[in-house]
Amino acid sequence: MSPLSATLAQKLVARAAGLAHAAPGTVVICRVDLAMSHDSSGPRRVAPLLQELGTGVWDPSRYVVVTDHFVPGGDAQAESILRFTRDWTRQAGAHFIDAEGICHVVLPERGHVLPGRLIVGGDSHSPTGGAFGAYMFGVGATEMAGVLATGEIWLRVPDTIRLQWDGQLAPGVCAKDMMLFLCATLGMGGGRYQALEFTGSAVTALPMQERMTLTNMSTELGAQTGLVAPDAVTLDWLAQAGVPAPTLAAIDLNHWRSDAGAPVLATHRFDAATLAPQVAAPHSPANSAPVDRAAGEPVQIAYLGACTGAKLEDLRMAARVLRGRRVAAGVTLQVAPASRRDQLQAEQEGTLGILADAGAMLLPNACGACAGYGAARFPAGSRAIASTARNFSGRMGDAGSAVWLGSPMTVAASAVTGRITDPRTLLE
Repeated sequence: MSPLSATLAQKLVARAAGLAHAAPGTVVICRVDLAMSHDSSGPRRVAPLLQELGTGVWDPSRYVVVTDHFVPGGDAQAESILRFTRDWTRQAGAHFIDAEGICHVVLPERGHVLPGRLIVGGDSHSPTGGAFGAYMFGVGATEMAGVLATGEIWLRVPDTIRLQWDGQLAPGVCAKDMMLFLCATLGMGGGRYQALEFTGSAVTALPMQERMTLTNMSTELGAQTGLVAPDAVTLDWLAQAGVPAPTLAAIDLNHWRSDAGAPVLATHRFDAATLAPQVAAPHSPANSAPVDRAAGEPVQIAYLGACTGAKLEDLRMAARVLRGRRVAAGVTLQVAPASRRDQLQAEQEGTLGILADAGAMLLPNACGACAGYGAARFPAGSRAIASTARNFSGRMGDAGSAVWLGSPMTVAASAVTGRITDPRTLLE
C-alpha cells in the first residue's frame, strides 16, 4: 500500500486545500467552489454579519440562493422574509433559484454540483451533493458569513467509514430503506464528523436520485458528508441536466474514487438482498425496524414530500404502488414534489396522473411540512407516515402528532390501506 493512498474524501479535501495529500485529523484551509443558502438560512442571517464585517460576497458567481422554506408565503412574516431574500440576492448578484423546489434537488438540477468540487451549504442536509462525488457539507450562518466574505473555510480532514452494500435490492426496497436501516444499526451518531462512503454493487445500481437519498441522510448518522464515487451514471445525469460536454469530458472518473487499500476508519458490509422495507416509529429515525414491526398502525395522513421522498424517482416508486388504486377513506395523501422540474416530468410521463387518480392532494414545490413550514403541518392527535428524513417530536407539526417514516412505496401502500403496510404486498 502506498503511503499516499487516499480515500475519495481525502482527495477532495486535498484538491480544495491545494495539497498533494490531506491526512485525516489535520486541519486545513480549503477554497470553496460554491456556497448555497436558502431563504431561512441565507440572506436574512448572513446579510447583517457581512454588513458588520464591512464586506460583500467574495464571488457572487459562486453563491446560489434558493427559496424553498417559506415558499409560497401566505403570512406577513413569510412574505417579508421572501421579499428580503429576493431583493438582497439580486443586489448581491448571486445566482437565484426562486420557488423552483428544494435546494438539495434544484442545485444539482441546474448543474451546480460536479465531481471534485468542495461545496458549502447552509442546511444540515447539504451532504446530498456527495452523491455526485462532490465534498458538500452544511454550516451555520456565522460560518457561512465567513465563507461568503473570504471564499475559504477550515475543516478537519475526516476519516472515512465505508458502507458496502453487496447484492441487489429486492422489489419494494429502495435507498430510503437502506438509510433507515443504517440509522437503527449504527445509531444517530454512528458516523459523527466523518465521511461516509457508500460502495458496493447495490449502490452502483442505483439511479442518481436514489444515491442522493443515501448521501442526504448521512446527516442523520452525524457524518460531515456522504459520498458516492462518480461514474457513467453520474455523467449521464449531469449531461441531461445541461452540463456542457467539455466540462464533463474534463472529469477524471479514475481519480475521483478511493484508492485500493486506502486506510479507512471502519468498513461495514451489508447484503442488500436481505433488506426488508423499513419503518421508523416516532420520534426518531433510529427507531427503525422492518415494516412488519409497525404493520397495522392506523394513519390519517400519508405525506410524500422532502428531498428524501418526493424527487422524480420517489414519485415513480409511489406510482407503482398506487396505479389503479384509491386512497383509503379517512386518509389524506399529500404530495409535495421536490422540484418544479420533477413535477413537470412526472406530469408529462403520466406519473403525476396516477397519483392524482388515486386521490392525492398536490402541494407546493417546497420543504413544507418536512421542516415545519406551510399549511400542511400535522395537527395534534394526528398519525402520519412520511417519506421525510426526520420524525422528531413537533418537527412536522404539533408535538401531539405522531409520525412514522418510510419509503415512498411504503407511504403509498399505507395510504391505500389506511394502515402501515408492507409495499411488497401491493406491488405487481
